[in-house]
Amino acid sequence: MAEPYYITTAIAYPNGRPHIGHAYEAIAADAIARFQRMMGRDVRLVTGTDEHGLKMAQTARGAGRDTLEFATEMSTYFRDMCDKLDVKYDAFHRTTETQHKAASSALWQAMAASDDLYLSRYEGWYSVRDEAFYDASELIGEGEARLSPQGTPVEWTVEESWFFRLSKYRDWLIELNEKPGFLEPESRRNEVLGFLKGELRDLSVSRTSFDWGVPVPGSDGHVMYVWVDALCTYLTGVGYPAAEGDFARFWPADLHLIGKDIVRFHAVYWPAMLKSAGLAMPRKIFGHGFVLARDGTKMGKSAGNAADPLALAEVYGVDALRYFLLREVSFGQDGTYSAEAIVTRYNAELANSFGNLAQRVLSLIFKNLGGKLPPIHGHKAEDEQLLATVGAMVAEKLPASIGDLALHQALEHWMQAVFACNAYVDTQAPWALSKTDVARMETVLATLYICIAQLAVAIAPVIPGSAARLLNAMGVPEDRRGFTAIGGHWYSPLAESQYRLTAPTPLFPRLDMPVAEPV
Repeated sequence: MAEPYYITTAIAYPNGRPHIGHAYEAIAADAIARFQRMMGRDVRLVTGTDEHGLKMAQTARGAGRDTLEFATEMSTYFRDMCDKLDVKYDAFHRTTETQHKAASSALWQAMAASDDLYLSRYEGWYSVRDEAFYDASELIGEGEARLSPQGTPVEWTVEESWFFRLSKYRDWLIELNEKPGFLEPESRRNEVLGFLKGELRDLSVSRTSFDWGVPVPGSDGHVMYVWVDALCTYLTGVGYPAAEGDFARFWPADLHLIGKDIVRFHAVYWPAMLKSAGLAMPRKIFGHGFVLARDGTKMGKSAGNAADPLALAEVYGVDALRYFLLREVSFGQDGTYSAEAIVTRYNAELANSFGNLAQRVLSLIFKNLGGKLPPIHGHKAEDEQLLATVGAMVAEKLPASIGDLALHQALEHWMQAVFACNAYVDTQAPWALSKTDVARMETVLATLYICIAQLAVAIAPVIPGSAARLLNAMGVPEDRRGFTAIGGHWYSPLAESQYRLTAPTPLFPRLDMPVAEPV
């Protein structure tokens, strides 16, 4: 049986439509999941929407809408974003689902059984926009101008609340977050350890001032703090509270992929709740950076500069957007976005470098050999060198980088292999060999054919639609489209089967520079 791999995105808060930051995270998670599938693992990718909390209720009320009706509509936009951006999730969970409410109640009862919940009174600062409690020492500004560390308004809140004994787990949380590989990148780990080495107070985990949430078991008038409910989605995604089946197979999660602004919830609150409930810890939490506007400011609904990922995909193409986001931004760091940058990156690397390589080679085979795949008449040293370069990228360098979540580095390895192929084409000049040495031309084209197929497989997690079209056109069998399978013996049987190419069409037509940003 294939080895399991469980990856989750953050559970999006759908009080507004998805923006490019949501798309960035979903695309990155999808690329990682696709890579793991192509490595032969049994993958579960879970995403969804976090629909409870005061902010959601207020937004619905402000729109004159029933809260559940509003949440249902907004959740649809996030599901549609995933579908249209070719994000192949295995489950999309909404926190308003009956199944999820049952899982949240089970988690609550498990924490209560550990004597980690007690009833008291909460008095303190709360940000509705962040759905987060803050200590006064964390706030920015003075008086009525106080803001959260995220720059959002806070309000003084007083209400009866259930508390979770978070302070009980302080030393254990420090030890957990100091473990290499648990929380990455290093800057996020240092941030969390700095927080933990201060005073760690118990966490208010229920609200009584509104009723839009999962009811607290056996405590009338209380609903769970929205983050308790939202984080539990990772358990819902594998069938919790059932101990067998998917939960036994997939838990603990191999990777929680989240934005850097919610690291504390995932690296402090979530592990402590799991520990209290007697559940295993996720193996890795990765807090990626933001996609910023061209001027370096954070994009978002409140700032009025949120880019619509579906509009971008409509103008430039889904794969162009996917490639840009994972290539342009060093994974884990912030990066900037502009329409011009998408076009520049796409034209230079997909259209000119890889697309042109495939078009030239396939066109030469179609023109000179009638589309029949050429035989190999013995490799020379330069052929072996190219095959070794591309093979090492597919079998070693790119998998190692994706395994380390260095997605930008993986794409750099891929581009270096593309450049090596283009240099080989220019040096070998198969168009000239067609007039002087047909056998040598055939070997050169066959070598390039093998390499282009390997390049297409390697890039498939990032641009799945384009890669599949190319591999289909090249006749590469479905069972050879994995990272290990593509390195095997497939070319000669395909050539001997009398497979013929049809006239190739450009895989990546050049894009024009935009007149204005799509919105």
